[in-house]
Amino acid sequence: MITTILSIIVTMAAVILIAKPAGIYLAKAFDYSQTGLDKVFGPIENILFKISGIKKINQTWKQYAMTLVLANGFMILLVYMVFRLQGILPLNPSGNPGMDPTLAFNTAISFMTNTNLQHYSGESGLSYLGQMIGILFMMFAAPGTALAAAIAFVRALSGKEIGNFLVDLFRAITRVLMPIAIVSGLILVALGVPQTLEPTVTVNTIEGTAQEIARGPVGTFLSIKELGNNGGGFFGVNSAHPFENPNAISNIIQILLMFLLPTALPFAYGKMLGNAKQGRVLFVSMLMVFTVFLGTALFYEYQGNPALNALGINTDQGSMEGKEVRFGTGQSIFYALVTTASETGAVNTMHDTLTPIGGMLALSNMLLNTVFGGVGAGFINVIMYAMIAVFLSGLMVGRTPEFLGKKIEGREMKLIALTMLMHPLLILGASAIALYTPLGAGAISNSGFHGISQVVYEYTSSAANNGSGFEGLGDATPFWNISTGIVMYAGRFFGLVTMLAVAGSLSSKKIVPETIGTFRTDTPLFGVILVGTFFIVGALTFFPALVLGPVAEYLTL
Repeated sequence: MITTILSIIVTMAAVILIAKPAGIYLAKAFDYSQTGLDKVFGPIENILFKISGIKKINQTWKQYAMTLVLANGFMILLVYMVFRLQGILPLNPSGNPGMDPTLAFNTAISFMTNTNLQHYSGESGLSYLGQMIGILFMMFAAPGTALAAAIAFVRALSGKEIGNFLVDLFRAITRVLMPIAIVSGLILVALGVPQTLEPTVTVNTIEGTAQEIARGPVGTFLSIKELGNNGGGFFGVNSAHPFENPNAISNIIQILLMFLLPTALPFAYGKMLGNAKQGRVLFVSMLMVFTVFLGTALFYEYQGNPALNALGINTDQGSMEGKEVRFGTGQSIFYALVTTASETGAVNTMHDTLTPIGGMLALSNMLLNTVFGGVGAGFINVIMYAMIAVFLSGLMVGRTPEFLGKKIEGREMKLIALTMLMHPLLILGASAIALYTPLGAGAISNSGFHGISQVVYEYTSSAANNGSGFEGLGDATPFWNISTGIVMYAGRFFGLVTMLAVAGSLSSKKIVPETIGTFRTDTPLFGVILVGTFFIVGALTFFPALVLGPVAEYLTL
C-alpha cells in the first residue's frame, strides 16, 4: 500500500509540474497575433484553410455558436452513415455488419459529444473503417470543438474578439491534439500496445482449444482516447485489457494524458486574462476537491466489503472485486477518480464493483462536473460556478456582483440559471423515467439500492459527457440508446451555447473601475467560496439521489 501511495503522489506531482507550461502553450497556440508557432504550423493550416475555404474572419458569439452546432451536426450525420453502412464498406476484415439504427444514433452522438459511451463491444461492434474514420475522427473533432469553445469563451471574458470557430477547431487539432497524440501514441506502441491493420488472429491455447485474439490500430486510438478525454475503448473492457494498458508505466502515462489539458486550462485562462493569479486560484481549488475525493475513496476501497472482511477475505489488498491484479486496488481507484474528474470515461476497473463510497465519489465528480472537468466544456462549467459564487457573495453584501471587472446582471444570471438547471434536469429527469418504466427498469441487474446507482450513474455519465458506466446495467437496448443519446446531445451543446451567450453579453460591457469594495476573484478567499459553492449547489441538487443509491447501499452492508 505504501508503494501505491508513493506512486500516486509522484504521478500527481508530475501533473502539477506539467500543468503550467502546458497552459502557457495553449494560450499561445490560440493567439491570433503572430507567434513562433505560426512558423511551424502556419503553412499546414494555410493549406487546410485554402482547401476548405475557411477565412480568418472574427465572428459574433451567435455566429460562433451556430457554426459550432451546425458543423457538429453534419459530422454526427456523416459518421452515423459510416456506422450503418460499414458492412458493405472496405477495411472490414472481420465482416462486421452495419450497426442497428438506434445503436448507430447513440454511438455517433456519443463520440461527437466527447462522451464515448459504448453500448457495443469495442472489438466486435465496429470495422476498422468504423474505428478509424468514424471513432478516431470524432476523437479529434469532439475535444477540438470543446477546446475551441473554451478558448473563445475566455477571449470574450477578457474583452477580445471571440474569434472564428473553424479556425480554432483546426488549431486545436493541428497545434495541440495531433502532435501530442502522435508522440504519446509512439510511446504506448513501444510499451506493447498493438498498431496493425491485420485482422483477428486465431491461436491454439495450451489447453488445445482455439482462441480468437482481436487486434488493430490500437496505438493511434489509445493516445487520443486519453488526451482528448474521449475514453471509449478499442476493446470492450477498455483500459483493463492488456493490449490497451500493458503495464504500470502505460497506466501512469494514460493518467497524465487524461489530466494534461483539463489541468492546463486554468493556467491558459490566467495567461489570456493577463492575471496568472486568476488561473492559479481555480487550479488549487479544484486540486483540493480532487485530493479530498481521492483520499476518501482510497480509504474506503482499502477497507473492502465488510461482509467479505468478516470472512477474512480482502483484508490486506482491500476490495479487489472487478479490478486488475496488475494494478491493484490503489491504482484502480486512482484511475477511476481521474477518469471521472477529467470527464474521460476510460476505465481500468469495472466501476460497478467499486465499494458504495468509492462509486459515489466517482459519481460525484460527474455530478459536480467542476473537478477539473474535461477538455473545455468542464472548464466553462467551472467559470459558471465562479460567476455564481460572485453573484451569491454580492447578494450577501448588497453590491452588484462583478466578474473580471464586468457587472453580472439579470440577463447573464438567467442564462447561468438555465445552464445550471439543465444538468440535474437531464440526470434526475431521465433517471426517474427509466426507473418508472419497464423498458428502463428491466435493464437493472441489481434490484437493491445499487440498481438505483446504476441508472443514475448511466445518465450522469451521459449528461457530463464522461462515458464510463456501472457495467452491470443492460443498456444495449433501443430505450437506452435513444434516451442516453438525447441526454448526451443536450448535455453537451446546451451549456456551450448558453455560456457563449453569457461571455458575449459580458464582452460588450464596459469595465467597472476597481474600488476598495470590489470582490477580487484571484485570492485564496475566493477559492474557498468557490469550493463551497460547488458543494452547496451540488448537495442541494443531488444529495437525495445519493442517499437513495450509494449511501443507502453502504449503510445496509
